[in-house]
This record gives sequence, C-alpha cells and structure tokens, in this order.
Amino acid sequence: MLIVALDGSGDFQSIQAAIDSLKGKDPTTIFIKRGVYHEKLYLNHSHVTFIGEDAESTVITFDDYAKKVLADGTLLQTFRSYTMFIHGNHLTFSNLTFENKSGKGKDVGQAIALYVDGDCIHFKDCCFLGNQDTLFTAPLPSTPVIPGSFIGPGEYFPRKVGRHYYERCYLRGDIDFIFGGATAYFENCIIFSNALDGFSYVTAASTPKEEAYGYVFNHCKLVSNAPKGSVFLGRPWRRFAHVAFLNCYLGPHIHAAGWDDWGKIDAHDSIKFYEFQNFGPGAKSHQRVNFSKELSPEEAVFYKKEKVLGNWDPN
Repeated sequence: MLIVALDGSGDFQSIQAAIDSLKGKDPTTIFIKRGVYHEKLYLNHSHVTFIGEDAESTVITFDDYAKKVLADGTLLQTFRSYTMFIHGNHLTFSNLTFENKSGKGKDVGQAIALYVDGDCIHFKDCCFLGNQDTLFTAPLPSTPVIPGSFIGPGEYFPRKVGRHYYERCYLRGDIDFIFGGATAYFENCIIFSNALDGFSYVTAASTPKEEAYGYVFNHCKLVSNAPKGSVFLGRPWRRFAHVAFLNCYLGPHIHAAGWDDWGKIDAHDSIKFYEFQNFGPGAKSHQRVNFSKELSPEEAVFYKKEKVLGNWDPN
C-alpha cells in the first residue's frame, strides 16, 4: 500500500507522485490521508484502488475551465478542464471528493471535475462537485458538432464503452452535469442540482446506437435549491441517448415535462428516456413529454444492476 499525506507522514505528499510511481500490472492500493489536494491528476493505469480517509475531508480540487484563455490565445476547452482524468480498467475509488472549483457562471462554470474513461470502474461513497459538466463518462461521440471542441486527452482514443458503478455517491452540478456515452449505474446516490437563472439538466447522454444501456439511476434522491419545475431529468447530447430513472425520489425542482429534446425533434423515435415507480413532487408521469416512457414492471427488470453491468460484479 502506498500512502499519500500532505504533512509528509506518508510515502508521497502528492497524489500524482504516487500515481507516477506505479509500475507493472500488479494490483495496487493508494491510501490518501485527509487534506485538500490542489492537483490536476492524470491516471493511465489499471487495477488500482484509491481510498480516502473520508470524502468530506479528503478533497481533490482544481479550477480549470473551458473558456480559460491559454498563453497562445486559444481556449482550454471542456475536455482539458478536468480536475482528474482517469484512463484504465478495474479501478476503485472510495471516500474521496472530486471538485472543480472554477466557479459558477457562463464564463467559468463549464468545467469537468472528473473525466472517466475505462471499464469496470467503481466509485463508492464519493462526492463530485462542480457546475456545468461536473462528471464526464467517456467515450466521446464519434465526431464533434463543432470542429475542435473535443480537444483533450481522449480526443483520439478508440470509442470503447465502459461500465461504471456509482454507489452511495453525491453528485452536484447544474447544466448537463452527468454526461457522456458510458454505461453507468447510479445506486443510492444523491443528485443535487444547483440553482440557476433559467432551466438546467441533470443528464446529457450520448449513448452509442448499438449499446443496450446508457445511464441507469436506481433508488437515488434528486434534490435541489433550484426553483420549482426548473430542472429536467435529461436532454440528448446525441440522438440515441438512453437514460432510466427507477424508484427515485424526485424533488419539486423537476419539471413536470421531465425531459427536454434539445431541439432534436427528429430524434424523438430514437431517444430512450424512461422512468419506473419514481415518487415525490417531481414524479408527475402523466405530464411527461411524449418521447419519454413509463416502464412496465416486466420492462423494468431489464434495468437490474446485474443485467446492466453484465459479467462484472463491482463487489
């Protein structure tokens, strides 16, 4: 086990130094002591377990943002704004907070706290804090709508869809703050929408056409300090977006329509926006848009964790 401690009592004083020391393919555990680690991290390893002392006081934070102007006059862009970039398989993270603290607003709010690219990645009792684009679950779509907007570490990676499992996590943001093309299962999580002047969106999925699953939220709690009816469950980043909320508490901030089409009227037949037995003041299924669906009990079985994650058991 490698130990990271800001006070010098461990093997390393920075998390990146511990990551850079990794060699070979042997499973490794990195224990991170309490502290605020102001680092921009890059991980390109598999079979690593990261354990913090507790999420409240073990914080990884940085403050890059998409519209940051670089020395050459170009913009940083969204996919280089991450606090931590993860590329690898069979990774576990627990008791950690990932934060992008660039701020709130149109000039600095678009900023990734965590960029996750890989398969069999498990987050347990972790926090993800940001505003717009807090959590990106790779892969990227095949091509950008705006040329050059995918610039970043994963721009030329093969578009492989990985499986991610988020267990008892806290996710906070406002616009599209859970977005991307991975298969991701969120269980017993708290999803907090920051208040905005205007509408906001929890998810922006870009599920590839051939994939059976996109985002699944089961027994989660959606809460907010935003005005009543100002938050949508999701909108499609790409036309085959697939998102399901099952057995979730939906607060009054959730819009009665539930979902937004992002102007993609021609994608109404390909979008898969589903709900099942949600409850709370925001769970008004009879007022939902006509391109969403309330699942039957028989259809909801398809979204059990074991089916979504396949032959991978996170525990």
